[in-house]
Amino acid sequence: MNLACLLQRVLLMASVRQIICHTLPFSTPEEQVEGIKIGTLSGAYSPPYQLLHRGYLRVNEETGDLYTTEQKIDRESLCPSQEGRDCTISDDALVGPDQEVVKITVVVEDINDNAPYFETNEIHVKIPEDTAVGTRVLLDNEARDEDIGSNGQISYRLEGAGAFFSVTQDRSALELVVEKALDREAQDKHQMVLVAVDGGSASLSATASLIITVLDVNDHCPEFSPDHPHTATVLGGAARGTTVCQVQATDLDLGPNAQITYSLSPQVSDRARALFQLDRLTGKISLAVDVKLQASEEHVLKVVADSPLCPAALTQVIVYMQPVASLEPAIEIKFVAEYKNQTIVLRENEPPTVLALLELRDTSSIQVTLSLEADSMPFTLKEQGGNYLLSTSKPLDFELCSDYRVTVVISEAQGKHIRGRQVIKVAVEDVNDNAPQFEQLHYQAEIEENNKPGVSLIQVRASDADSQRNAKVSYQLIQSPLVFNIDEATGVLSVSKPLDRERQSAYVLTVLARDQGSPPLEALVSVSINVLDQNDNPPTFLNPRFVFFIPESIPHLAQVGKIGVMDADDGDNGKVVDVRILDEHVPFAVDLSQMTLRSTAEVDREKQDRYELLLLATDGGSPPRSSTAFVIIFVEDVNDNCPQVILPSSNLSCLTVSPSTRAGSTITKIYAVDRDSGMNSDITFQIIGRQPAWPSPFQIDPHSGNITLAGRLAGSDHGMHHLFIVVSDGGKPAPLKATVWVNLLVNETLEQCHLTSVPLYLSQTPEPPVQSAQEPLNKPVQQCTEPPWVILLCGLGMMVFSVCMLLVATGICLKQKHVKRRREKSMNFGENHELKSLR
Repeated sequence: MNLACLLQRVLLMASVRQIICHTLPFSTPEEQVEGIKIGTLSGAYSPPYQLLHRGYLRVNEETGDLYTTEQKIDRESLCPSQEGRDCTISDDALVGPDQEVVKITVVVEDINDNAPYFETNEIHVKIPEDTAVGTRVLLDNEARDEDIGSNGQISYRLEGAGAFFSVTQDRSALELVVEKALDREAQDKHQMVLVAVDGGSASLSATASLIITVLDVNDHCPEFSPDHPHTATVLGGAARGTTVCQVQATDLDLGPNAQITYSLSPQVSDRARALFQLDRLTGKISLAVDVKLQASEEHVLKVVADSPLCPAALTQVIVYMQPVASLEPAIEIKFVAEYKNQTIVLRENEPPTVLALLELRDTSSIQVTLSLEADSMPFTLKEQGGNYLLSTSKPLDFELCSDYRVTVVISEAQGKHIRGRQVIKVAVEDVNDNAPQFEQLHYQAEIEENNKPGVSLIQVRASDADSQRNAKVSYQLIQSPLVFNIDEATGVLSVSKPLDRERQSAYVLTVLARDQGSPPLEALVSVSINVLDQNDNPPTFLNPRFVFFIPESIPHLAQVGKIGVMDADDGDNGKVVDVRILDEHVPFAVDLSQMTLRSTAEVDREKQDRYELLLLATDGGSPPRSSTAFVIIFVEDVNDNCPQVILPSSNLSCLTVSPSTRAGSTITKIYAVDRDSGMNSDITFQIIGRQPAWPSPFQIDPHSGNITLAGRLAGSDHGMHHLFIVVSDGGKPAPLKATVWVNLLVNETLEQCHLTSVPLYLSQTPEPPVQSAQEPLNKPVQQCTEPPWVILLCGLGMMVFSVCMLLVATGICLKQKHVKRRREKSMNFGENHELKSLR
């Protein structure tokens, strides 16, 4: 049992050590699109490669490159509460032929993909109005940001604060600073916008309404308005409690700070104190006793208004008291017009009309007359047969004055002594003669697209100078889109559905205001609504997948193809500010001015025959939006590679040919390659020179490059044969060529032959030589060169092949010699046997 536990611990430690020693670290920004390369396993391990889990990562089984998948990596979701430590995702991979387990750890780097946010849309602060300038008030409603590092660092500013307030951030505390003296009576509420901006490279922001209520302090004292009542009249026979007048002082403060008490000044006479009483809270002056005077009296009342910590305010009221009326002349009114509630009622806009017939009853012997006071216009009083007709002098306008007090004065005919007054009430009845009028000739409103349903746009207001039903206005829309609504009573215009600026950027609505008169009157006004753009449309490529064909000889900065990009938004939101290739290591770049793809470096089909690019287009919105498109560029072949002769590897190489070789046998083979494709790599062979010049027994197949024996070798064919061979490709308009000397020694011995020099080429055909005949050829002559390592690699391969062929040929020759010797021995044995028989 102990041995098993010990073995288990050893295996566990070995596994842990293997996991620790086989961990590969990578890093990638969050929110990457699918197909972004993170890193590669090929630098440390050999193929094949396989991930054990399918999630955020994908691996190319052949190259070991790690890519992102369609499942986006969101750092805030993976590590919601991780602070100060790396946020990582892990996976296991099987690598190499032995399927070794490798731990992959990817550190997710934060990007600024989260805007700051306030927990509440409104922040309320209360500050006394006597707060000193420079005072700081702590704001607990700080913004939060789910990003980390500089992306999560928040700074603040105020908008719309005027010069009254500012914000400062000391360490982690956010404070409001009073910059200007406050006055609640001038402005009791300040509304501004608190803006929180993070520290990302493309900063994001959030806003909250900051509402500051200025609290009242007792910094104002009571004051009497200049138009308060200065005089009052008390008629004879008035009863106790009758209101004489009311004084009123105002204090701009609030609550207890505005509490006012009233009292009579010590200078008021005892007679006045006996006749009048003053309510200390309301300032109402009333009679303290029943008044029955035989003569007129005049009293001056001085009233004092007191408030805490304030000097007293003083006003003066003169009260005229009339004696009790004796048997005085009286007026009997016989109404001609409509009479309601002791009031003559007359419709407005009526021409001059008789309102009432006034009869004078006089019980005294003194002759009296009736007249109107000077301020009784627009009325007239005309005597007729001892009576008086009260009439209007012009049409009355309800909107100018709706209630009149016509004072008829009774005076002595022989003198100016007034015997009495009588007030007749005249009410003007409203007629619907005024149509509603809007406050503005034209209304304008703005709203951002993608608005919430039901949001209010603007309030239109129309007023009507009439009264009651004639002045009550209702609103409605005329021939307007169904998406807009208007409150019939308030005139608040709202939108019931989200608007899309890309479908329609402006609306013109017609609002009808109608009163409830009979018949009703109407007014129209137009409302222009501009839909403001939001960055709700990413840039869009004309094609999600572009395919281009280019020759490998394409010039530097030449156009590869056009990549059209459009954005349906407006302004900066619809401006495509950047189109770039995500893979930086490609010989292409985007020309933003022409929206084209251009080559930036040499393209070689033999190294890479196609390129797969991912384009990223970004607009100028805040935050910006982007989209991608896939581009495939096929590189078409150009005849830019000469044929390369692999074997023979040198112009000095030599091959020995046995004279007994059969006709038609293959002596050797020219091996040549061409890195081009198609017709450009179609290779043909031709012998253009021979030494010696007499008819050579050797010929070459123009397609395979096989050099064969044309006929049986004769004695004259013994010796060295030099064949000058041209290797051509099928390129157009002119093929590329290479040359090589093939040296063949016809000899009985099969020993290896050697050359120290090659013969000079003398043209034997009308075709011009590939290379000057005067130059000694120490190696195959070619018209263009290839990288040395390619030639070396191919040469080594062909040399190994040649050695194998040489060994095979040597074995065949030795075997043939062995058979020949046995035949000779057999023939010699037969001759000896015949000689012995003859003997």
